[in-house]
Amino acid sequence: MPHLNPTRPECQAVVSASLRRRRALWGLVAGLGLALSGPATWAAGAATPVQGPVVKGLPDFTELVELTGPSVVNIRTAERARGARAGGGGQLDPGVEEFFRRFGIPVPGQRNPRAEEDEDQPQRRGVGSGFILTADGLVMTNAHVVEGADELIVTLTDKREFKARVIGQDKRTDVAVVKIDAAGLPAVRIGDANRLKVGEWVMAIGSPFGLDNTVTAGIVSAKQRDTGDFLPFIQTDVAINPGNSGGPLINLRGEVVGINSQIYSPSGGYAGISFAIPIDEAMRVADQLRAHGRVIRSRIGVSIAPVTREVAESIGLGKPQGALVRGVENGSPADRAGLEAGDIIVKVDGKAVERSGELPRLIGAVKPGTRVVLQVFRNKAFRDVPVTVVELDADKTRISQEPAPSATARTALGLAVQDIPEGQRRELRIKGGVRVESAEGAAARAGVREGDVVLALDNVDITDVRQFTALAAKLDKSRPVSLLVRRGEWVNYLVIPAGR
Repeated sequence: MPHLNPTRPECQAVVSASLRRRRALWGLVAGLGLALSGPATWAAGAATPVQGPVVKGLPDFTELVELTGPSVVNIRTAERARGARAGGGGQLDPGVEEFFRRFGIPVPGQRNPRAEEDEDQPQRRGVGSGFILTADGLVMTNAHVVEGADELIVTLTDKREFKARVIGQDKRTDVAVVKIDAAGLPAVRIGDANRLKVGEWVMAIGSPFGLDNTVTAGIVSAKQRDTGDFLPFIQTDVAINPGNSGGPLINLRGEVVGINSQIYSPSGGYAGISFAIPIDEAMRVADQLRAHGRVIRSRIGVSIAPVTREVAESIGLGKPQGALVRGVENGSPADRAGLEAGDIIVKVDGKAVERSGELPRLIGAVKPGTRVVLQVFRNKAFRDVPVTVVELDADKTRISQEPAPSATARTALGLAVQDIPEGQRRELRIKGGVRVESAEGAAARAGVREGDVVLALDNVDITDVRQFTALAAKLDKSRPVSLLVRRGEWVNYLVIPAGR
């Protein structure tokens, strides 16, 4: 609708007819002018809308399949029958077993009836996928594909079969490298997983349920998904099923950007959520497997947990970041450096620890014997703590507990607490704290349990029951309260909300 403007000739002719009509029309014009010019003026002053990308059509994957398909292999594993373990087929969902039988595919984990008389007869155990790294026969796959296998058969797209040997496997990242004796093989092109964008199209090739060279496609749903200690997974909606494990995730440039490794599914089949190992992480592991046959990582000897927004705000950290130290192993590098339970590690040699899952990766990538500087948040202040890392091993120190003493005091927080004997403090390697005998009300709802040890209250270290009781009585009920709590060998912050 056009604007009405009293200065235009046609409007002037109308308003000059009579004073009464002039006043009436002027009021009408003014009212309409306000009604119409307001939004129009706002629209004129608004920022120009950003033109979105024009979607011209869905991608055509045919050329990608022709380019990368010959580099993808099928991996069959066999394991010698070992009593009850060989008969693992009954663990599969009945519908999945029926699917295998209809397509004439051997059921993974199920014994070959003809081999009952010979317990040493290799049995077909499972099917996986992989891809060719080098023209001379190095193949990458998942560690869980080759784990426990007595025999590996790699089949190429031209139907040639090769026996393979394991060069090395790493269970922590689920990466394995195997070797076949061949030459002139079509190797994949390695891409950069860091360049992936959420929403980008990707493709998978593999052997789901033993159906070789199956192609599926989808988009990148998310990045940096922490499902383990050492990997920031790529999440996609590409259809991934049993047998796809170890196969490549490929971008539209025909480059491998990940290894299909895990799915999230309540039924065991595809449910729209799958995870791939970023190829840059996998290649770092593969390089070590080729050089040493294993992966060498470092550790400092702490157990960690995420830092929630509630905890960050209650202790003065500001924003949720870093890794909360829940426990420090006795005699570990962290122990010798003076790290304490309740510390929050926010940087490693200047590199920010945005999420707790990043700390093991940053420390693990450092060469054993190297000195690193950790930036730690403790008692509302940042401090630098130098630590010399050591090689990762499986040893862990357990912290035992003694019976608590009998003297109990109930506090304003709804907690009944006791002092901790000096001998038990030494064993727990704590300087103070009180043990919770019972929790009620808001404290119980916040997660405080019987047996917990309260180490700090609102960033104040606790020495004994008397001090804890006095501090609790002075708390402002209109603001949340943070408790640094030890449970067994773990330490965490619990926040009791305001209005308790």
